[in-house]
Amino acid sequence: MGSGASDRALPKPSWLKVRLPGGERHARLKQSFRARKLHTVCEEARCPNVGECWREGTATLMILGNVCTRGCRFCAVQSGNPEGVVDPHEPEHVGEALGEMELAYVVLTMVDRDDLPDGGAEHVARTVQATRRHSPDTLVEVLVGDFAGRRDDIATVFDGGRPDVFAHNVEVVPSLQRSMRDARCSWERSIDVLRSAHELGANVTKSSLMVGCGEQPHEVHEAMARLREADVDVLTIGQYLRPTPKHAPIARYVEPVEFEGYREAGLRLGFKYVASGPLVRSSYRAAEAFLEGILRGHDKPYSDRYGKRRLEVVT
Repeated sequence: MGSGASDRALPKPSWLKVRLPGGERHARLKQSFRARKLHTVCEEARCPNVGECWREGTATLMILGNVCTRGCRFCAVQSGNPEGVVDPHEPEHVGEALGEMELAYVVLTMVDRDDLPDGGAEHVARTVQATRRHSPDTLVEVLVGDFAGRRDDIATVFDGGRPDVFAHNVEVVPSLQRSMRDARCSWERSIDVLRSAHELGANVTKSSLMVGCGEQPHEVHEAMARLREADVDVLTIGQYLRPTPKHAPIARYVEPVEFEGYREAGLRLGFKYVASGPLVRSSYRAAEAFLEGILRGHDKPYSDRYGKRRLEVVT
């Protein structure tokens, strides 16, 4: 992580400046989410793309509560113990909401729920099932935790309705796992989760890396190679941005040309797609547009051809 000095002395480069949230569509989406008592990871995780995404009708919802049982040093989502509390009606409510929105692509992700015997796997499966019922033409990506490495729980997610894309994030290079992620997370476990998903028949597997945390470029290349060894198909790489002074500091701002180098290197390694850029996040519209195209067997994404929108839903 380097010296650990505050990143306040680092001037934010021009390529990281974004418009503040606002506008009619932003207000309408916010009102709709509040009415349904749905949290958005856009707000909980302080995503820098919230203004752009919400103006375009794209958002990230969070069910299974807004409290994560783990405390990673990069994440702004509240950490604590939900004590097993789960709203059993949430999957159906999410499915109904998605059905009304006529979506082309949805991402279902989750906070870690170590307080639940199955880590929330059945709840994710029920949400996939509800989405299939209410919006059968929507492609479904699940972005999930590690379920403490339990293969049976990973299988539960697939048994619930076979998502089109299975995603799990390694987050940072191996050398930074202990300094950035909760002690219950590990690179080896995350790789095993991704490998298990491939073995269980996932159509596409996907992961994400943050850079600017103190890693060396060669470590990013080594991490990409290990992800390909686990048959990961799609990778996103983005700049780590410190959500609050209590979180891990930024070591440096990675130049756009370096991100482009990572993208090219990833494609040479055999990834089907690599989204790499300062504002790229694990759920990223460019990657999802590509996945729409290959999953539907069309040159153009379904949403481009039919005017439907994408929504990222966090479970």
